Amino acid sequence: MYKVLLVDDEELDLEGMRQFIPWSELGMEVVGAVNNALSAREVMEQYPIDILVSDVNMPYMSGLELARIALEQGSHIRIIFVSGYQEFSYVQQALSLQAYNYVLKPMDDSELVTTLLKVKQDLDGMRKQREVEEAYRQMIPIAKGNLLTRLFEGEMNNEESWSRILAPHDLDKLDWPIRVAVIEIDKVDLRKVKSPEAQQEMSRIFLQHMNESIKAYGNIPYCKINAERIALLLEEKDVDPCMEKLYDSMQLQLKASVTTGLGEPVFSLTELHSSYQQAIEAVEGKMFLGKGTVIKYEKVRMEPEMLDARTLVTRMDALHKAMTEYDLVGIYDELENLFQSVTSLRSKFTVHNLSNYIIWKLEQYLSSINEDFFELLDMELQNFDILLQFDTINDIRSWLVHRVFEISERLHEKSNTLNNKFIRSVMKTIKERMSENITLKDISEHFSFSPSYMGFLIKEKSGHTFNELLVQFRMERACELLKEPGMKIYEVADQVGYRYLPYFSKQFKEKIGLTPLDYRKKVQ
Repeated sequence: MYKVLLVDDEELDLEGMRQFIPWSELGMEVVGAVNNALSAREVMEQYPIDILVSDVNMPYMSGLELARIALEQGSHIRIIFVSGYQEFSYVQQALSLQAYNYVLKPMDDSELVTTLLKVKQDLDGMRKQREVEEAYRQMIPIAKGNLLTRLFEGEMNNEESWSRILAPHDLDKLDWPIRVAVIEIDKVDLRKVKSPEAQQEMSRIFLQHMNESIKAYGNIPYCKINAERIALLLEEKDVDPCMEKLYDSMQLQLKASVTTGLGEPVFSLTELHSSYQQAIEAVEGKMFLGKGTVIKYEKVRMEPEMLDARTLVTRMDALHKAMTEYDLVGIYDELENLFQSVTSLRSKFTVHNLSNYIIWKLEQYLSSINEDFFELLDMELQNFDILLQFDTINDIRSWLVHRVFEISERLHEKSNTLNNKFIRSVMKTIKERMSENITLKDISEHFSFSPSYMGFLIKEKSGHTFNELLVQFRMERACELLKEPGMKIYEVADQVGYRYLPYFSKQFKEKIGLTPLDYRKKVQ
């Protein structure tokens, strides 16, 4: 609702306006009804006023003076004067203040309502225009970001037509040469950020602070690539001071570090795609060049023998498989392959980065199977500083081989323990239900497996089929019951799951070598 302030030194007129005008039906709310201009100023300081309805001639301060003060506070305020004076000078001043109407007393309510309706229509129009303008302002960054993304992806085919599209966003006024910069938040220690929600929150904070820092520095064109990356256009002359200021701001705001990749400087819109691809390659070069820094493509290009990331992923997958299968020879071979790939580089720095990469990927893999890397090794993160103290690649490789052997052995021990618990649980269930007409399907449903897979697991872990185990348990229990002289043989058969006595006697003799009766005589 629009906020209305009524001012009139005539109490009857003031109360009449407050009571008899259908304010709520007009979409308006009277936030103040006062009898002097001084009180009206106090109300205006407390509430945002949209409409001022004021008498002209009042003691201490006239309605005309009050209107001027109101317009200084907010040019959007609409003013309606009511007065018993018809002098031309009053009317002239009211018009100069762009008053909507000059209503003469005694006042006709319908005239005031008509004027208020016109004011409301005007204010509605202004509000709608502001909403449209606000929506447009919000769309500008999105449209600008989309244009930059399309440029980075190499969609430009006609620079002249693109220049017209980019002009409204001032992207046609770039001071060449330009570098594309890709800024990426570095991965945080998994022990600090345990949940996907926390990681998403960290990414949100990163994007928010980057947006604030970029705006604080100046009008730098940028766009969001994903939740962890943004891309900027930097004029070559401003690269160093801009990066320095952005990094200073990030260190104050973020708990995580950020790494920036810089493409080579280019001189036209059509070349931005090339600089962007180089910036991506540069930021991904932190694998071997370190994180939390600015990496220029020129530096990455100086490393022609840099490892292919896909090769590293393939070898790490093979290492994970060997660990899971407790294949010590496979573990040794895969780590040998990983380090052999960097031997030719003759770079201690690269070797240390490869070691950290292996540890990081091992930590990720173990986390995916609900295991804690540091807990398995009974080590703290800071203990891995020992890698920096080794003098040779063989020392580092040997240390890692022994640690991965240790992890694989712990996983193997845990797996065996879990398997033993599982088969014991299966056997316990079979024993408890052997008096029933139980089947493999019943057991598989109990443990939420398919019958075929349950049969495979029982055979794999116990060395016997389900039926073999069931018969074995029934015969063992039958032997125990036959030692009790008070039980009939048919009662024994029934308690171990046999409803047909001849079949029980036949199967008992096959397994024990005696009939149930002969066995009872022997044990007694």
